[in-house]
Amino acid sequence: MNRLRRLSAASLIAIALVHVPRDGEALIVFDPNNYVQNVLTAARELQQINNQITSLQNQAQMLINQARNLASLPYSSLQQLEQSIQRTQQLLGQAQRIAYDVQQIDRAFSTTYAPASSSMSDGGMVANAQARWQNSVASLQDAMRVQATVVGNLDTNRTQMSGLVTASQGASGALQASQAGNQLLALQAQQLSDLTASVVAQGRAQTLDAAQRAAAQDQGREQLRRFLAQGQGYQPATVQMFH
Repeated sequence: MNRLRRLSAASLIAIALVHVPRDGEALIVFDPNNYVQNVLTAARELQQINNQITSLQNQAQMLINQARNLASLPYSSLQQLEQSIQRTQQLLGQAQRIAYDVQQIDRAFSTTYAPASSSMSDGGMVANAQARWQNSVASLQDAMRVQATVVGNLDTNRTQMSGLVTASQGASGALQASQAGNQLLALQAQQLSDLTASVVAQGRAQTLDAAQRAAAQDQGREQLRRFLAQGQGYQPATVQMFH
């Protein structure tokens, strides 16, 4: 329909431009069909150019989006999180007297915490009782140090979480959002590490205290046996004071 309208318009123009040549003048022939074809060809070429421009614009936008998706997150909390974990690990590594070492634990429970025997001297039992009491006190101190460190990390964790949430909400691309999410997971891992360290330190203190009480009871029975065997006023109060 549009093409017919164009042809009609071109025909009208051709009629309006009819020129009767004078004597000696050349007759100019106007071909409306050829004119219409030229117009249509130019229109198609113009449309192709517009399509190419649109395609280039889409490609440019795609490159911009890819650049955003590949942009790294400017905010990083990993260094501070690693420092917090290292502080907690150092405290666990500085455990006094009986450390977190299987061989050292086995050695302590085969000597200091071993059941009292008839061959052990009174002085040896007193020394073991003192060592067990000192182990219990040291483990309680270690547990409180770990707990104090964990509490000190809470303020740092709060600051890091606030920064990471803000960075995640303002992420310009997929990579930044992913990196922010990974750092939030690292923060959670660090908090779990602190919680684990606190539970372990507290459990160590409770275990050594329970072991000290059990050994003291066993040692008290051995002292009572010796007292009854000797039939004299043997007083085990020196050792029982550590119970």
